[in-house]
Amino acid sequence: MRRSSWTWRVKNFMNPVTNHTSITGVEDDLQPSWKPLVIIVLAQVLMVFNVSTLQVSIDAIASSFSRPATTVATAIVTYSLVVAACLMLGARIARVQGSRRVFRAMVGLFGIAMAVITVSPGTITMTIGQVIAGAAAAVLVPTLVVLITDSYKGSQQAKAVAVLSAGQPLGIVLAFFIAGFLGTWFSWRVTFGLLVLLAGAVYKLSEQLSPARSEPGTRIDWTGAALMASAVVLVSLGFNSLTGWGVLLAGPQAPFSVLDVSPAPIMIICGVFLFQAFLIWSRKLQAVGQTPLMALEVIDTPQERSAVFALFAIGGITAAIAFLVPLYIQVVQGGSSLQTAVALIPLSVTSVAAALLVVRLYERLSARQIARYAFLLTAIGLVFLGAVIRNDWSNSWVVISLVIVGIGEGALVALLFNVLVTASPKALAGDVGSLRGTANNLANAVGTAVASAFIVSLLSTSVNRELAQNSLIPHELKQQIDLDNVSFVTNDQLQSTLESTGAAREQVDEAVRINTEARLLSLKVSFFALAGLALLAYFPAGGLPGYVHPKLSDGLRDGP
Repeated sequence: MRRSSWTWRVKNFMNPVTNHTSITGVEDDLQPSWKPLVIIVLAQVLMVFNVSTLQVSIDAIASSFSRPATTVATAIVTYSLVVAACLMLGARIARVQGSRRVFRAMVGLFGIAMAVITVSPGTITMTIGQVIAGAAAAVLVPTLVVLITDSYKGSQQAKAVAVLSAGQPLGIVLAFFIAGFLGTWFSWRVTFGLLVLLAGAVYKLSEQLSPARSEPGTRIDWTGAALMASAVVLVSLGFNSLTGWGVLLAGPQAPFSVLDVSPAPIMIICGVFLFQAFLIWSRKLQAVGQTPLMALEVIDTPQERSAVFALFAIGGITAAIAFLVPLYIQVVQGGSSLQTAVALIPLSVTSVAAALLVVRLYERLSARQIARYAFLLTAIGLVFLGAVIRNDWSNSWVVISLVIVGIGEGALVALLFNVLVTASPKALAGDVGSLRGTANNLANAVGTAVASAFIVSLLSTSVNRELAQNSLIPHELKQQIDLDNVSFVTNDQLQSTLESTGAAREQVDEAVRINTEARLLSLKVSFFALAGLALLAYFPAGGLPGYVHPKLSDGLRDGP
């Protein structure tokens, strides 16, 4: 039976002491084993390592196949699109077949995909392997949440969710180092080979998971699945194509145009309409007593919608930071992938720590308070980062800035995930998992794409302004610079290109100076803009639950 009262639905949220009563009426104080959580986290690490290994080994993979790096990037995008498009369908499959059975089958399928990538002779085979891995991950992501709710209750569940949230940034750091080391000294294939072994180990360990009751009679909403998949693909591709195809007017790389308008924003608008069509279709099915692809109960209150919006906001901000920081280190400083991983350690480690420790605040502060403080911390860290960034960026300033951002980001991810899990009945855990996964994947795509389009636009504007006002660079040389395709390049790359035009030394030096200053200004403004987004998210976060559940008390009270 659906509970309509939000107060009832959040009453167990942030409750550090939860009594469990057995069917005999005797209170059950037994602590659950943490073994299931270890298995669940290992499965998440398996998925994180796949994408992170591709990111850190992109040059090595491209070289081994004698293909441009963009073909490897295509495999990454393909994986993300398959995951995002199929997540909600995956949640329904897990519900129909049973969580443990589906978990084991998908871990096995993921292992097969890693084996295909390990022995792949070219990028086509590798991309096929990523399609298989994406399909398996789309089912695994919501299944992990179901397994959490099957295995843990009360405060143990809150801690388990925090550990699962912390597992992703920790896995990224480990993947960057391990994949970077193995790729440098051996081969990128070794890392994927190890993932095959890890998948086998997780498959064997999963025998110890408790079997969950399946619902074979549940109907799968294929129309809703098609609407959701189409919406996710259109929105993701639209945002990812903004830079290449044009933000508004169609650029030279656009495959087509509609009245000179870029297809990228058109795809985004069509995707938004399909999202709305999905919601309308789901409400129609629910009204006639049928089961929609996603139970609308997980977003039927303002508090739950605020949690999803806040999760999307922090996911997009984090994705943008993960794009901008490597861009600076590798382009401006000329660093390697391993150096990028080292630079991101403060962000990742503090994110992990905050996700694990924020559970201690649940009995003192409301979700509304924690989220608002965390968004403020994120904004402060980003402002600090934009203020101190220099072309000779010092490590001490980086650490301070990224630590502040990491605290806010980690606390938000764990908190918002906990809000969504505890606000819905256990039977809807798969729907919560698919909703969280869809929001995360869309946020990653949108955050990275918007950051890329924004910073390239700033760079182009700055370079255009400087060149127009500069008398040292002759008009003939300005005409040889493609002002419609200004992008982030190293000073060495720019210098080499300009010297090939026959430009004088002082002219080349002046162009390098313009490039250096324009890049720095673009990065500063981008970090400040992200800080502004974090501040804007502070207000919608006010829609989160304003309840604190004091220890040893059954009452709930509004937080300020």
